[in-house]
Amino acid sequence: MSREPFSEAEARSEQEAIGVASFVLSLRAKGIRNTALLRAMELVPRDVFAPRRFRDLSRTDVALPLPCGQTMTAPGTVATMLLALGVAPGQRVLEVGTGTGYVTALLAHLGAEVTTVERFNTLAESAAQHLKIVEAGKVRMEIGDGLAARVRERFDRILLNGARPEIPQTLTSLLGPGGRLVGALTQDGAPRLVQIERLPDGEFTRNLGAPLRISPLVTGIAATL
Repeated sequence: MSREPFSEAEARSEQEAIGVASFVLSLRAKGIRNTALLRAMELVPRDVFAPRRFRDLSRTDVALPLPCGQTMTAPGTVATMLLALGVAPGQRVLEVGTGTGYVTALLAHLGAEVTTVERFNTLAESAAQHLKIVEAGKVRMEIGDGLAARVRERFDRILLNGARPEIPQTLTSLLGPGGRLVGALTQDGAPRLVQIERLPDGEFTRNLGAPLRISPLVTGIAATL
């Protein structure tokens, strides 16, 4: 018994499924093996967050240009940073640099309670709409300087979506015992993965990892945009 030809909607759905499968396989090929993280990156649709004119590239491992001179980090870099962050369900996470909200949605899908801070009002408004579309979980969004001091707050994890010449003490002081900060540290002109942990006795350890393709993270609140 012959099957009727695919409808246009069915053909599109099959193409999307193939694209998602290829996307996940490409992450596995880069050494990402964490099941929960791969599942989150499979289920959170990056095309919802990507700029409309670049949505055909949303499931490829490339960075995409954003308004305000910013960049949507490539998925491979995002996966590397989230793997190092090691988020567990129920943990309180501070994300500095919301961007499109894609990484925010991944953190929420992993079960985190996310406070995300974006310095550009334009990006924050767009990210809020994206997060509504995908029905992201426990997310609190703020517009401001994510690198500024915060009063009486403690986080289990802190993620810096960008590279800094140094990691400010205003952020490491927000880590509770056993807490971890992940970002990129610029050394000799190139960003490298950095992981800072706060030990139970209050001391800190710092480990540098592989080079990362990621844009600088700027301090301050954007006066315009």
